[in-house]
Amino acid sequence: MGVEIRESPVSDEEFEAMRVFVHDYLAASVENEDEGGRMRWYPWHSAEYRFNHILNVVDLSTKIARKEGANVDVTRVAALFHDIAKLEADQDVHAEAGARIAREYLRAHGDYPESFVEEVCSAIADHSYQGDLADLPLETQCLIEADVLDKVGANGTALMLLRMGYESRTHMDAAEMVDRVIERGYDARERVESDTAESIAHKRLKRTRWFQEWLEMEVSEMAADDPIDDVATGMGDS
Repeated sequence: MGVEIRESPVSDEEFEAMRVFVHDYLAASVENEDEGGRMRWYPWHSAEYRFNHILNVVDLSTKIARKEGANVDVTRVAALFHDIAKLEADQDVHAEAGARIAREYLRAHGDYPESFVEEVCSAIADHSYQGDLADLPLETQCLIEADVLDKVGANGTALMLLRMGYESRTHMDAAEMVDRVIERGYDARERVESDTAESIAHKRLKRTRWFQEWLEMEVSEMAADDPIDDVATGMGDS
């Protein structure tokens, strides 16, 4: 028997239309709320940040899905819609709300198989799941892993340092703030299930630990609180 070649149900043009819809939906969510929406004074709760996070998760989840053998279209469409309701719904219900929006969109904008629509919406609805990822469909697992990993590494470090200004902290607190990113990285490394996601977590942890060490070497009186982790081995003094 030959290998079955399955045609993608989502064209590049259709995916681009979805991307525009998600962008505009997030922008409208902020515009429609009094006083700019909840916690909008933190940049990472803005429509701009949320959309950028979504695109990061799309890229990461697609990479993981391809390497792990998951359905790439289900994964990337679910990733695109996973936080669409984040700025208008409470945290504990934003996943279900996002699944409803995605279902309405997919049924109204194309002739997608119902099985595809349901797989996408199921992944969105379950992306906040806190249990064992091995219990979930592979596509949902890829989405959750990507969502967790986006908060780790250089991106997570930049966001944490940006937060310092909003909390009126000085640069002397930077090592402590980077420690939080490293702890988040350890948690992510323990949570992810796939070899691909674990490899990404390891690389991002190493980058963050390097940055912390360089910071401590260059800023007087900024001492490390934690011992050097094995992820940082291999770094020279040059």
